[in-house]
Amino acid sequence: MELDITPWLNMALRWLHFITGIAWIGSSFYFVWLDNNLEEPKEKKKGMSGELWSVHGGGFYHKQKYAVAPEQMPENLHWFKWEAYFTWMSGFALLALTYYYGAELFLIDKSKADLGQWQAIGISLGFIMGGWVLYDGLCRSPLGTNNKALGVVWFAILTAAAYGLTQIFSDRAAFLHVGAIAGTAMAFNVFMVIIPNQKKVVAALIAGEEPDPRLGKIGKQRSLHNNYMTLPVLLLMISNHYPMVFSNPYNWVVLAGLALVGILIRHYFNLKNSGISSPALPVAAGALFIAIMVFAASMEARKRAEFGDVKGSFTEVSALITKHCVSCHSARPNHEAFDEAPAGVKFDTAAEILQAVPRIMEQAVTSDIMPLGNETGMTDADRALIGQWIKDGAKAH
Repeated sequence: MELDITPWLNMALRWLHFITGIAWIGSSFYFVWLDNNLEEPKEKKKGMSGELWSVHGGGFYHKQKYAVAPEQMPENLHWFKWEAYFTWMSGFALLALTYYYGAELFLIDKSKADLGQWQAIGISLGFIMGGWVLYDGLCRSPLGTNNKALGVVWFAILTAAAYGLTQIFSDRAAFLHVGAIAGTAMAFNVFMVIIPNQKKVVAALIAGEEPDPRLGKIGKQRSLHNNYMTLPVLLLMISNHYPMVFSNPYNWVVLAGLALVGILIRHYFNLKNSGISSPALPVAAGALFIAIMVFAASMEARKRAEFGDVKGSFTEVSALITKHCVSCHSARPNHEAFDEAPAGVKFDTAAEILQAVPRIMEQAVTSDIMPLGNETGMTDADRALIGQWIKDGAKAH
């Protein structure tokens, strides 16, 4: 019996990442909602800034918020941190397993930058950790006192990072790295700022001292930042399933536009939970989504038009598939990374090629996912020829 541990480990890490991500996002959304719905306390206690009654699961709950801290330390205090930690750790482990261990296949695109494995990993880490250093520095700078201005600058930095990464790595890897930059900022907000500040407040209470109110304000600000980054990061997590997003000639513009859609949606709900009606926001988000969709389609059409009236015969298409695809997609692959054809897709015969036409269109024409890492140097002209053959009916004659 042969057991390939890599795909099982990949699935386990992805599952863990998904589970912990749901837990983290759920608690983030809940506490921002809670903050926005607090009412003036009817029976005020020292330090108490708001309260809320709610019902769920057959029971009633009474929440009280202390802007800085209660007078005395409660016996049992529940912390919300491990959801964030495990989301980041599982995500980084998944990044390492897929894009570092498989750098030549999934991370590096030699048509963009002829990098070695360790060079690519170094650039990846530089972007991810550099993003946190830059973001944290902005928060601690005078700009950090203005959330709107800081948000605009951080959005511009992430957009610039998206552009830079798409010039270096494969498109899918570039998009994932933008998500990793934002996700790292979110997780490190919890690990480096929010939890340490809360621990300082607890330590002050235990020592009988008055906690510094700034600590809570800073933690709330970082939590709010995380709340607005959540929907764009979720978009980036699923983007690798949608080639029309990451393989567009102006993919970084498409990403920026879709991220802004997510921010507008999140802002609408935050305002709504504060009792402010803003129906223009979801309308603007919907209009922007449609505009980005039309823009992406038009840029893709312009790219295809560069090759003019391409006509490809099955003989030419078969030759391209043999050159670029059969080393992996064969009954007997000769690529060192595969013992059997990935996903069971084979191109040894004309019948197998015709059966896989939808996959070929998605993986090698609509996007540049295949060949992995473009090891064989498939050109845009090659992709256009295959694409036109498919549009002309994909006939084996």
